[in-house]
Amino acid sequence: MKNRWMLGLPVVLLASAFVSYAYMASTAEKDIVDTAIEAGQFKTLVKLVQEADLVDALRGKGPFTVFAPTDDAFAKLPKSQVDALLKDKQALRQVLLYHVVSGKVMSKDVVKMRSAKTLQGQNIRIRVQGKTVRINDAKVVRADIECSNGVIHVIDKVILPPSRK
Repeated sequence: MKNRWMLGLPVVLLASAFVSYAYMASTAEKDIVDTAIEAGQFKTLVKLVQEADLVDALRGKGPFTVFAPTDDAFAKLPKSQVDALLKDKQALRQVLLYHVVSGKVMSKDVVKMRSAKTLQGQNIRIRVQGKTVRINDAKVVRADIECSNGVIHVIDKVILPPSRK
């Protein structure tokens, strides 16, 4: 009887390990878009990414670093400005790509930088003041949300390229 129990133990342990690994892989393997959707605080950003036809790009291999404005950040923009962006897909793409940097730049690296070139083509300013990190004039409110194809840093304000202010 003891031997039958001992023979079954490795099978149980292996099955348990497989289930644990499958769960961890499913949560760790979400791309930037799926991570943003699941977070629930980026509904406006996700909608605009869809409108700008950038979903496939942000689901791509990357890696990317996204400075992601929350729904509250988008609510601070005048409605007329958001409406204008929705009518001008190219301008919308430029604003969204201004929030994305090539490569996976974790917070420990961001704080060592003074600027970074965005996928839109222009640089964002990075300032560290004590424990506060600012991207242009937006504050990073949460950092290092790892995704399968990069990282998301949450910001409290939509940043606009210099020509879009």
